[in-house]
Amino acid sequence: MTTLRAFCCDDLFRFNNINLDPLTETYGIPFYLQYLAHWPEYFIVAEAPGGELMGYIMGKAEGSVAREEWHGHVTALSVAPEFRRLGLAAKLMELLEEISERKGGFFVDLFVRVSNQVAVNMYKQLGYSVYRTVIEYYSASNGEPDEDAYDMRKALSRDTEKKSIIPLPHPVRPEDIE
Repeated sequence: MTTLRAFCCDDLFRFNNINLDPLTETYGIPFYLQYLAHWPEYFIVAEAPGGELMGYIMGKAEGSVAREEWHGHVTALSVAPEFRRLGLAAKLMELLEEISERKGGFFVDLFVRVSNQVAVNMYKQLGYSVYRTVIEYYSASNGEPDEDAYDMRKALSRDTEKKSIIPLPHPVRPEDIE
């Protein structure tokens, strides 16, 4: 049976099977530790019965309550290839949404590569919609051009009028994101 539990420091040395996917953004250890220290409730791992890590979600709470922009943010969601199509990503997203609800968030947002249609479609099935396109959000390597991202959002119960998910009519640049 799969165990969903809080991510711990030791997991940083055990999650290469998840992070080696070319579509997974990989960060330096200090970045993961910062999230673990500041938003531990938003850092959850799925573990197989034998102890192998299957996937994880890492996020945070951010924004302004006064402007109705307080929200949960998905920084990273990844499932190891051998554990995909089991509903783990949906379950991890559900947990992050529940935490964001308890913290009084208006919505949950995330960024995803425009070219990653498998992920875009999964998020749409989970109730997310494209709020805006962010031009050249992802840095490319190998001389390729930078890639655009979709900023996808899902309104939570506090946003009774669903104002947080009304799509912007024009794309934005990374420096325009608060």
